[in-house]
Order: sequence, then structure tokens, then C-alpha cells
Amino acid sequence: MADITTMFWDIGGVILTNGWGRSSRLEAAKVFGLDWEEFVDRHDLCFPALDAGLITLNEYLDRTLFYRPRPFTREEFTVFIFAQSKEFPETRAILDEVTQSKKYFIGSINNEPLELNQYRIDVFDLRRNFDVFFSSCYVRSRKPEETIFRIALEVSQRPPEKCLFIDDRALNLEAPRRLGMHVIHYKNAQDLRSELRKHRVEV
Repeated sequence: MADITTMFWDIGGVILTNGWGRSSRLEAAKVFGLDWEEFVDRHDLCFPALDAGLITLNEYLDRTLFYRPRPFTREEFTVFIFAQSKEFPETRAILDEVTQSKKYFIGSINNEPLELNQYRIDVFDLRRNFDVFFSSCYVRSRKPEETIFRIALEVSQRPPEKCLFIDDRALNLEAPRRLGMHVIHYKNAQDLRSELRKHRVEV
């Protein structure tokens, strides 16, 4: 096994909670009294464009909610969206250990809308860990498609056999594996530490 020199991490579901996942949307439907089926239908139609940076958060809200009058404001709803982001402290501690070793080039490969991505980078000080962010909203490509992984490899100029990618979704591991990258299916912090050691990453 080639020594790992580069690590690419997913963010939502690994280091932080998912930014705007299904459970958060379900809670939003309860809190704001939304028609769930209607909201899901509109979300599914326009979220890929939001994730890929093709529309803004305000445009997403226009399409999913504010196409008619609501008893709440877009500011209230936006605050709710941002408030769903929480850190997984045990996993972040592992990432901090890897960062502090100064042995690896560390980047993210994550699907995230622009405004939410920037919020999470700032609020959770993700720059202390990541040298670069290959976020869907920046590169206009989303996991599980191969393009986002090719962009990460080509821009960083890293050989795939020396790269390790960590994600909580099995489907997102298939493309990087085909490209020759090592992968870890994230389940929890304890399992992650064990898997990193198998790849001879010092943690």
C-alpha cells in the first residue's frame, strides 16, 4: 500500500451534521407548518441546482416556500436552516490530530449550497483543518459523480494511489475507488480511528 500523503474528507455527516438533510427538513415542516409532500416535491426539483451553485439560497426559498404568502419570513427560515449545523466533537478531534501532524495535504470534497457552505466554514473554523475546499457549489459538480473527484485530483496534482477519501455514504465512495483512491466508509469516530490506522495514518 502506497503511503497516504493526501486526505479528502466529506463534511456533512462526518465532521458536522448534514447542513440541510431530510431530518432537518422534516423538523422545518413541523416548526413552520409546511405541507410536507408539497415541500419535498419542490425541494427535490431545485436542490441539485442550489447544491451546484447554480441558484442562490434566496432563489431556492422563492421556489420552495415563498411562491405564496407565508406566516413567517425568509429571514426566520434561513436562521432555522443555519441552526441545524452542529459539530461531531470526537471526529473533529481526529481531524485536528491529523492536521497537527503536518504530514498530509487535507481538502474537503463535499456537496453544499454556497451560503450554507460559507457559513459552516466560518462558524466552525474549518480553515484550520482544510487546505482547500472542493465543494459542489464552487466546482459545479456533485458527488457521487466522478467529475468532482477528478477536479480534486487534477487541481491538487495528487496521485490517486496516495489519496484517501472519507465519506458517510457508500455510493459516494464508488467513483473515487474507480479512480484509484483509497476510501473509508465513515460510521463513527471510533471506527474511523481504526480505519485510519489500517491505512497507516498516524492518529
